[in-house]
Amino acid sequence: MLKFKKSTAADLDLMMELRLEMLKVVNDLEQDFEFDRDFIQTSRAYFLEGNQTTVIAFEDEPAGCATLCYIDLMPTFSHPTGKRAHLMNVYTREKFRRRGIGEQMVKSLIDEAKAKGITEISLDATNEGRLLYEKLGFKDNGEGMTLIL
Repeated sequence: MLKFKKSTAADLDLMMELRLEMLKVVNDLEQDFEFDRDFIQTSRAYFLEGNQTTVIAFEDEPAGCATLCYIDLMPTFSHPTGKRAHLMNVYTREKFRRRGIGEQMVKSLIDEAKAKGITEISLDATNEGRLLYEKLGFKDNGEGMTLIL
């Protein structure tokens, strides 16, 4: 049975495992590629101290993850709260793909963003992910995609 969970500090090693796996897949890196130590330490610190929410999907084992990073900017007329977010690390392991897991993770983060008063979510999409994001209302902005809430 598929379950979703908001990550906590206790999930740090799993979040890092999934993030590094995703980066290898997306960037077509070898399985034995070694990431820079500073990159790993900074990523770990961000998961622990950064203003973010990460959702992890499980089905007897970890199936995927997605992270929403919160950004506070000066308010504008179109974004009066100044609260925006950037969606990152949306990843579903290969054997779990094409079952709506990525969509469910992103939807839960969109709901979380709305509850926090976020007015815009941006993301950088892979070609494989664009259809999912378009289905959820994201629009191409020339650099990536955005969803106005």
